[in-house]
Amino acid sequence: MKALAARRQDRRAPIVLLLLALLLTGGLYAVLAPTSAGAATVKADASDIANGEKLFQANCATCHGPSAAGTESGPSLIGVGAAAVDFQVGTGRMPAQMNGPQIQEKPVQFEQEQINELAAYVASLGEGPAIPTAEMVDPTLGDAANGMSIFRTNCAMCHNAVGAGGALSQGKFAPKLWDTTPTHIYEAMLTGPQSMPVFNDANITPEEKRDVIAFIDQQGGASPGGLTLGALGPVSEGLWAWVVGLGLLIGAAVWIGAKSS
Repeated sequence: MKALAARRQDRRAPIVLLLLALLLTGGLYAVLAPTSAGAATVKADASDIANGEKLFQANCATCHGPSAAGTESGPSLIGVGAAAVDFQVGTGRMPAQMNGPQIQEKPVQFEQEQINELAAYVASLGEGPAIPTAEMVDPTLGDAANGMSIFRTNCAMCHNAVGAGGALSQGKFAPKLWDTTPTHIYEAMLTGPQSMPVFNDANITPEEKRDVIAFIDQQGGASPGGLTLGALGPVSEGLWAWVVGLGLLIGAAVWIGAKSS
């Protein structure tokens, strides 16, 4: 009995139990954790990948390296997925025009078919977020009210409460979202370009991402209050009140004083 009790009280037992618990936790997470965010499951064929590699070597390898492993001028693209390529190239940010605090949006340099081929090649280098389907980004299927709540909790501090954009530090800025396509908005949330954080399915579900798109889709139109004042909130409204409103009051005071004298 004493020998059995001694085995039960072995000082190594807590370590063994901890290791077993960690293995069990890791296994459960691998089974139950959400996959990298929603994507089209259509696989590119070999010809798309081959054409994409040719485009990559001609237009991207200078900065990202011939194997896309990255250089001093550009990061590695292994594992970024097709969604990152579709966003960066599809918005004209890539190929980059010049170095700076932030890569600027410009006219798109490639046809959509070429962008798809580039995305297929990069996706073949390592698993990553894929391009979302049309259903996943359809604003008519989203809940704009819920999207407003999610957007103002996670995005408004940079992009403004209605997606009008805003300034960041060190010469960077959050762009206006009104003219961004639903697919590119979804991909931006999925991949976190530049200063933007990544919102994977564990942070914001695919349905919630679509709700955010539905909210943004309703912004940027005619203002129910008349002049939009840039849609920048209390800053522009306060400036209008001080410059115009106070100016009119001072002018009126001066006119009344001149009349009385």
